[in-house]
Amino acid sequence: MPNPELPIMAPLMAMEIQVWGACGFGYYGKIVNDGSVTAVSAKLWKNGEGCGACYQVKCKIPQLCDYNGTYVVVTDYGEGDRTDFITSPRAFSKLGRNAVASEKLKKYGVLDVEYKRVPCTFKGNNIVYQINENSRNPGYFAINILYVGGTYDVTTVEIWQREQHQWVAMRRSYGAVFDFANPPEGEIRLRFQVSSNIEAHYYVVSRFPIPAVWKAGATYSTKILPY
Repeated sequence: MPNPELPIMAPLMAMEIQVWGACGFGYYGKIVNDGSVTAVSAKLWKNGEGCGACYQVKCKIPQLCDYNGTYVVVTDYGEGDRTDFITSPRAFSKLGRNAVASEKLKKYGVLDVEYKRVPCTFKGNNIVYQINENSRNPGYFAINILYVGGTYDVTTVEIWQREQHQWVAMRRSYGAVFDFANPPEGEIRLRFQVSSNIEAHYYVVSRFPIPAVWKAGATYSTKILPY
C-alpha cells in the first residue's frame, strides 16, 4: 500500500546522485532506468540494502500531478527535513501531467507524495552484478550489485572457499559494493542471500562461476532461484 504524507525534495542534488552515488554504481547510476533515479532516506536506504530498489512515486496536487507518477531506481543516499526522496531531474519531470505542470511543480521545492515499492523488471528475473573497477586479480576482489529483479534485496554475498569447503561472507564495503581480500585462485563461485517483504531470507547461487582470468568491469547475471 502507498505510504501517505511523505515528502519528496526538488532535484537540487540531481547531477551528483545520477553520476556517482553512495550505491557505488558509477556510470551505470546515470543511465539505469533511462536516468529516472533517486536518493532515499535512511529508512529506505537500509545501510545499502535498498540500492537498486524500484519505487512508484506520485505527488498529490490533482490539477498538476500525473495519475501514475514516476518510477525511480535507488542509486544514492540522501535526505533533508522529513524528506524520503531526492530525485533526478528526469524523474521529477514525470511527476507532472505535462511539461507545463512539471515546471510549476518545480517551484514548490518540496512536495507531499505517496509511494510504494514496485517490482524491478527491466532486466528480468535476475541478479546482475559487476566486478568493481578497483578489483585486482589476484589480491582484491569486489563486486557491485547492479540489479535485483522483483522486490528483493541482497542482504549478504558469500564466496566459496575451496580449501575450507565452506561459504565465507564478503564484506559490505559501502552501498551495493561487497569485497573480499585475497580471493581464492581459479574460478570464483558466489551465492547471494536475498529477502523481500513477503519472503524470508534464502540463497541464490550463480549457475556459472566467474572465470579464473576475471577482470574488473566484467558483468554477470544469475537467475533468482531458491537454493
